[in-house]
Amino acid sequence: MQDYSKLYQYIDDHAEEYIALLQQFCRQPSISAQNMGLREMAQLIMQTLQNMHAQTDLVETGGAPIVYAEWAGRNPSRTVTFYNHYDVQPVEPLDEWESDPFGAQIRNGKLYARGATDNKGSLLSRLCAVMACQAVYGQPALNVKLIYEGEEEIGSPHLAEFARRYPQRLQTDGFAWEGGSKQLGGPLEVCFGTKGMLFVELRCRTASADQHSSKAAIVKNPAWRLVQALATMKDAQDHITIDGFYDSVRPLTDYERECLKTLCFDEAANRERMGLDEYINGLTGLPLLEKFYYEPTANIAGFRAGETGPSAKTVLPASASVAMDFRLVPDQMPQEIFQRIREHLDRRGFTDVELVLRSGEPPYRADPLSLFGRTVIRCVKPVYGMEPEVFAGAADTTALYQFCHGTGLDAVLFGAGNDGANIHAPNENIILEDYIHAIKLAATVMEEFALADTEAAARI
Repeated sequence: MQDYSKLYQYIDDHAEEYIALLQQFCRQPSISAQNMGLREMAQLIMQTLQNMHAQTDLVETGGAPIVYAEWAGRNPSRTVTFYNHYDVQPVEPLDEWESDPFGAQIRNGKLYARGATDNKGSLLSRLCAVMACQAVYGQPALNVKLIYEGEEEIGSPHLAEFARRYPQRLQTDGFAWEGGSKQLGGPLEVCFGTKGMLFVELRCRTASADQHSSKAAIVKNPAWRLVQALATMKDAQDHITIDGFYDSVRPLTDYERECLKTLCFDEAANRERMGLDEYINGLTGLPLLEKFYYEPTANIAGFRAGETGPSAKTVLPASASVAMDFRLVPDQMPQEIFQRIREHLDRRGFTDVELVLRSGEPPYRADPLSLFGRTVIRCVKPVYGMEPEVFAGAADTTALYQFCHGTGLDAVLFGAGNDGANIHAPNENIILEDYIHAIKLAATVMEEFALADTEAAARI
């Protein structure tokens, strides 16, 4: 490992500038689900990149634009690519926020804002790392590419199109993906894959219009139809009972099981933070971790039917719908699972239930023994003072498959988040010390990967 004391000192000396930039980014709303502020956010990123003398391109899509940038490096024979997203989740319920979701208020060493961790803190940590390397060394150690999209929170519907249109922009030696977190007071997570996602909607209509509830004696209730259909999909032990659901699940490897033994998952603290008495089935220890990280899910995300207000409106709804998301594991594919759900419903007489595909993302696993993967792992301790947790696969989902499947690319997830960041929830936050550490790590990875060789990596 090289001596990066000068680089780290520069980052510490300019920490307030990096924090101010994060506040500026977080104060710009960019909610993809509501088409709010996306172009303004992309333009803000573009202006920042142009001030850094990057070669930039604002790539138009059928939705939010994708920001692309490049810098030439001191080692022109090696390239690293950073993927992040600038869109954020909606802020509701607004009354549960302790401060303005776009106020970027700092309290007790944390910055509170929608997108602070997911994903503007991680996005800026990479960009600020390039800034620091430019200031200290004149230019980055290797060629750097940035791909920043604005639709990750709605399933990245145009990212695959970008990959098809610009294959040369995907040519790289290592992908540093968005995501990743850090245990509170503990190690950084380095991850080599994510679960997939299938998001569907089940709809049922039984009448032309809402009816007086007295007619429930003779008219089918669509909400009951959906409840009955849902009851066939999972049993009381949380086992998913959709026909053939598990047929294509890839068996776990010894490496994947061994990774679980290294994790610092504080069961009690996480349970207390979520307000739980116990986890599903009373699980604990390795069985809990295996279920969380390596098993698929069938989640009811929302149910809509009839009277949902404070009044006592006695109505028989004409229609009902339920939103479901399925987290998928290798080798479950979204289209395959969608078809299995449809066939499952039909076999049980629920042909009247419409099944709508909202979005899908296949699961992905990278090679943790790759040159880039090993480089990232060995760069963590000099920055954080402890070895990382290494995850074969995370429990959440991102668009890794679209870029990396079948290409041989080495993808690694690491970021600036923390386990108490409240992503997708009120009072989302980022610990500012973690944000500065993430800048140092991204800069270290660039410098070390520019020098890394396969033989040296094999000795790690």
